[in-house]
Amino acid sequence: MNTVRKTRNWMASAYVLPLVFGLGAFASRVDAQNAAPPADSRSASIAASTTQVADWVADEELKKRVKAALHADPYFSDEHVSVSVEKGVVVLRGFVFNDRDLQDALRIARKAAGDKPVIDSLWIEQGGP
Repeated sequence: MNTVRKTRNWMASAYVLPLVFGLGAFASRVDAQNAAPPADSRSASIAASTTQVADWVADEELKKRVKAALHADPYFSDEHVSVSVEKGVVVLRGFVFNDRDLQDALRIARKAAGDKPVIDSLWIEQGGP
């Protein structure tokens, strides 16, 4: 049995593969007059990072406030309810045992969140206490 070994054209692969995967075989030339100075992009990056940190801190404060309000209510059991906050939106996840608990959770969370939206991702688990 005669086997023929096929060889790849590596030169062609060096140009074709980057094009196929969207990498581009050649980098485009940037005009020095049109390019922004590095200091501006760095300061914009620092400003964006500072804003992200401030948003994260505000989200964490909101999360703590809503969790504390749910936990402090004497008529609501928050044992199976988790709170998360992303970009100022409060999300309640988990389960409650009846419709009244569901309404209480939403009422308490909305009051603690103030003007921030509250998303209900809770479900009712039948046969609870």
